Amino acid sequence: MAYMSQEGYDKLIAELKYLESVERPKASAAIAEARDKGDLSENSEYDAAKEAQGHLEAKINQLKLAISEAKIVDTSRLSTDAVQILSKVEMTNLANKAKMAYTIVSESEANLREGKISITTPIAQGLLNHKEGDEVEIKIPRGTIKLRIDKITVG
Repeated sequence: MAYMSQEGYDKLIAELKYLESVERPKASAAIAEARDKGDLSENSEYDAAKEAQGHLEAKINQLKLAISEAKIVDTSRLSTDAVQILSKVEMTNLANKAKMAYTIVSESEANLREGKISITTPIAQGLLNHKEGDEVEIKIPRGTIKLRIDKITVG
C-alpha cells in the first residue's frame, strides 16, 4: 500500500488515461505501419515498434498497480507534531548551514525538482517521527549528514 495525496493520485490517473487513450493507439499504429512494409523476419522497425509497445504496456500495468494500492491521505487530518508521510520539512544542514526543504511522499510521487522525496530514501527515513528542533544524524551514501529540523508543515 502506498500512501499519497489526492493530487498525487489524480496525476497517476491522468497519466494512465493518457497512456491508454493516446500512446497505446500510437504504438498499435506504428506496429501496423511496420507490418505493412513486408517481411517481418528482417524488419527492425517492426521489432522496435513491438518492443516500444511492450515497454508501454509494462508502464500501464505498473500505473494500474500503483493506483490499486494507493491509499489517499486526508492532509487536513495530519499532524505537524512530528515528521510523517506528506510532511514538508524545513531543515538546516549543520555542517554547511545550508537550508533545505523537502516534502516526504510515496515512491510514485517522488520528484526531486519539486522538492518531493520518497519515504524510502535515507533522508526521509532518518527524519521520520522526529520533531521541530531535533538534530538528526543520517547515514547517506556519501557518509553521514547532521540536520536540524526547523519547521514541519503539511504538504
